[in-house]
Amino acid sequence: MTPESRIYVAGHRGLAGSAIVRRLRAKGYANIVTRSRAELDLTDAAAVRNFFQLERPEVVFLAAGMVGGILANNTYPAQFIYENLAIEANVIDAAYRAGAKQLLFLGSSCIYPRDCPQPIKEEYLLTGPLEPTNRPYAIAKISGIEMCWSYNRQYGTRYLCVMPTNLYGPGDHYDLEKSHVLPALIRKFHEAKVQKARTVTVWGSGTPRRELLYSDDMADACIFLAEQSEKVLERGFFGEKHAPLINVGCGEDQTIRELAERVREAVGTDAEIVLDRSKPDGTPQKLLDIGLIRSLGWKPRIPLAEGLKAAYADFLTGTAPTSQ
Repeated sequence: MTPESRIYVAGHRGLAGSAIVRRLRAKGYANIVTRSRAELDLTDAAAVRNFFQLERPEVVFLAAGMVGGILANNTYPAQFIYENLAIEANVIDAAYRAGAKQLLFLGSSCIYPRDCPQPIKEEYLLTGPLEPTNRPYAIAKISGIEMCWSYNRQYGTRYLCVMPTNLYGPGDHYDLEKSHVLPALIRKFHEAKVQKARTVTVWGSGTPRRELLYSDDMADACIFLAEQSEKVLERGFFGEKHAPLINVGCGEDQTIRELAERVREAVGTDAEIVLDRSKPDGTPQKLLDIGLIRSLGWKPRIPLAEGLKAAYADFLTGTAPTSQ
């Protein structure tokens, strides 16, 4: 990938995609192609093929898809598996047929088995059962990895799969029915502050551990990998036995209870944390092993405390409504 490359970012309005566009522009990449969902429905195979044949992007960042937390995954499992499978299949195939030189597919750390060893190495994929609360989404993302790998083996493409840990940052979703744990906590503690509430309820036991990565760090990692994808693929990490899969994280985690305490501090309230143990915990721990990408020369730069302040500031500038 060079500054002159024609680059398509699928999902440019989402948390991950918007960060990638923001970082691309900051690094001097100007030939960026985007389409909103109203302009291009990525679940429509014919529309996607026509778009790729017309625009002919050389590089594709596939960050589009339906995402959400435990509640959304449990409520809309059919939509999660259908939309993500359709988007991946359409974009990956159309990119190949239009001659795209590079493609980076963004997955999620939930692709790994629920109870696999920690920290999680890329090779642990498909070594055990998935977490039931997000299995449809995880299976869809695993299918995207398998599709990239299959196209590499059969057609000689050079597609990479990037598995970020839990992301947060500008443009996050704060809808309590759809959001992940961190934006949900930011909204809950903010509302407690505004309403002078004495308590904030947090789902589960508070003991599961979560790793968090600021979205700009994730974007930097993706661009870093795209800029040297040939070098990455030629170093022998992948082949017949290993999918072209690279973890991206920060290398440390904390419990949900500890995370809630840090969000409470960032927001500036003294509301008491109440744990609702009737709600599901999800995966006990999913700390990614980032030894592979570190060996290539990348490391995260934004610590959690700094990222939380920036995320809360972004929330305050947005239009997220308060609960009634």
